[in-house]
Amino acid sequence: MPYRGRVAQEAGAAHTLDMTPPLLLLQNIRLSLGTAPLLDGAELGVGAGERICLVGRNGSGKSTLLKVAAGLLQADAGTRFLQPGTTVRYLPQEPDLSGFDTTLDYVEAGMGPGDDRYRARTLLDQLGMTGEEDPTHLSGGEKRRCALARTLAPSPDLLLLDEPTNHLDLPAIEWLEQELASLRAGLVLISHDRRMLEKLSRSIVWLDGGITRRIDRGFAHFEAWRDEVEEQTERDQHKLGRQIAREEDWLRYGVTARRKRNVRRLGELGALRQKRREIGGGATALRLVATEADLSGKLVSVAEHVGKAFDGTPVIRDLTLRVLRGDRLGIVGPNGSGKTTLLKLLTGVEAPDSGEVKLGTNLAEVTLDQQRASLDPNATLSDTLTAGGGDTVVVAGERRHVIGYMKDFLFKPEQARTPVGVLSGGERGRLMLACAMARPSNLLVLDEPTNDLDLETLDLLQEMLSEYPGTVLLVSHDRDFLDRVVTSTLAAEGAGRWVEYAGGYSDMLAQRGQPDAPAPERARSSGPKSLSRASSSRKMTFKDKHALETLPKQIAAAEAEVARLQQRLADPDLYRRDPAAFRAATDALARAQASLAACEERWLALELMREELEA
Repeated sequence: MPYRGRVAQEAGAAHTLDMTPPLLLLQNIRLSLGTAPLLDGAELGVGAGERICLVGRNGSGKSTLLKVAAGLLQADAGTRFLQPGTTVRYLPQEPDLSGFDTTLDYVEAGMGPGDDRYRARTLLDQLGMTGEEDPTHLSGGEKRRCALARTLAPSPDLLLLDEPTNHLDLPAIEWLEQELASLRAGLVLISHDRRMLEKLSRSIVWLDGGITRRIDRGFAHFEAWRDEVEEQTERDQHKLGRQIAREEDWLRYGVTARRKRNVRRLGELGALRQKRREIGGGATALRLVATEADLSGKLVSVAEHVGKAFDGTPVIRDLTLRVLRGDRLGIVGPNGSGKTTLLKLLTGVEAPDSGEVKLGTNLAEVTLDQQRASLDPNATLSDTLTAGGGDTVVVAGERRHVIGYMKDFLFKPEQARTPVGVLSGGERGRLMLACAMARPSNLLVLDEPTNDLDLETLDLLQEMLSEYPGTVLLVSHDRDFLDRVVTSTLAAEGAGRWVEYAGGYSDMLAQRGQPDAPAPERARSSGPKSLSRASSSRKMTFKDKHALETLPKQIAAAEAEVARLQQRLADPDLYRRDPAAFRAATDALARAQASLAACEERWLALELMREELEA
């Protein structure tokens, strides 16, 4: 049995420790940046063959903890134990290929004397590289592929991967999933790609407030577990608040009868206040609200027989496409297939070689570019948000102090004068979102907006886009994000040919007839556009009419079941008392939510069909 490590009591799980020693063990790791503690007793244990996902908000210290695990960073306190003879390979977020003549030289430099050199060439070939490329001329995606080959080539005992899917296209991400699934190495993975985490992880380590909590279940169970922990934290904070109020009442009225204060009791009150600050330290919530402009015309962008080529190679051939107001169009394809070029054509930034693109009226466009080139690294965070115009920013027509707006995006007041160039990748991503959300828009053009964003920010961005009344053009390699957000998917089919599919990424795979297409999460991904297209060619049968009448009752029953199971899982002692019952309730909740989503989608499709036929 592999090492399971310590499971924090906040998670509501039993404290277990298998007898097999771990390959890697971090205990009571403490590390401060300046005066603020980043890691405050964090722990991590990895056994042979274990697959752990390390999750937490941007800035919580995930990358720092992984560097400590890799032996690249010395903690202020705590212990790091590595089983003698264990080989460890670490993939950084930003690989450095400087000093190497070719990509093969870079990959082979990471191998040991007994490693198979042929594997280096094989991995590079599988990743679409020759090994002869000049590292100084590589794109972000190509650097990432080389770094993956260097990490995987020695067949290590333990892999530590920090955001391995950043800048990778979908074929490369799917290849990486298969490669990691086939390995017997222990794995610690930091990623915002939910689909990859769900496929690969068997345990979760959640880093929050400098400490780690662990549960030995796959990522699909993370959100329910996290919500349970946070609800328990809120209850604990409420209890502390009541206890503090009682103590303050005693101090206010009880001390008047005595001239000498009870020093011990005053000290206890101070300790209670400090504990409440510690419990509530990570409670700040990100707020994402887009500033809306006036409505655009019904037609946003119309492409008629559009073609575009570079050096004689077509990237877009005879494309005809209509983007209507309210559409959320996802654009997918391998790197180099022309996704960014397509965005520029549809928004009028570039002209096509052939055909015509017509833009609609009253468009107010906001663009989020994947390189974040619009950010001046020398400008401060405050000046970037206000465009150098003082200390206020206009959001949704209202003036707000820049410090308050920064807090909405999880920036601290002391960061106002921080140069943009020293921010982390996730912080720069949040800054780009803050700038974009402040500008009035009815057309959002998002080129890889999910890079470096944490899961909580992705959730909020997804919810904002789902409720956004304007039009969204989205380029992304995040399959789960596409499934949750877009109403149709425009996919590169090769040789410059593009095909539009109704629904998200998983819907596209299903329509292509690919057998490995996962079941999509349809509660948010399917919008009126995709459903109306599927129903427009049908007539309403007796079965359809009966379903339209009975589905509201089924939806009400499913909602009641979801509420019942959520109430059961709200019991903070359920996991400790009966782990099997907790797992059964979690699985039942997932099934009930899926059933509710399916009923709601079926009812919406039938209602749209009825309205179309009556019209």
